[in-house]
Amino acid sequence: MEQETLEEALNKLEGVTCNRAEGAIYLFPCINLPQKAIAAAEAAKTAPDALYCQRLLNAIGKVVVPGSGFRQVPGTWHFRCTILPQEDKIPAIVNRLTEFHESFMDEFRN
Repeated sequence: MEQETLEEALNKLEGVTCNRAEGAIYLFPCINLPQKAIAAAEAAKTAPDALYCQRLLNAIGKVVVPGSGFRQVPGTWHFRCTILPQEDKIPAIVNRLTEFHESFMDEFRN
């Protein structure tokens, strides 16, 4: 059975869309964050995608870079991830990322 790619897994997450890597080692998924998450970021004086990325790091120890550092379209939120793990490690990363994302969305769902 063929394993799911990180791009495919990201596209299955609530509010996430991700384009193909097209030969690069980076993905730049767009995340549609709930208003409560945006408000929490504003209260913490940080960008909403930076809040998401920091919470991801704290929860599962994986580093992604907020899209706000890449001149994204105002009012949209992204993160950039580098795809470097061995292929056999991707399913475990997908599981941990999925669990984090579901928990984050449950916490901040409008």
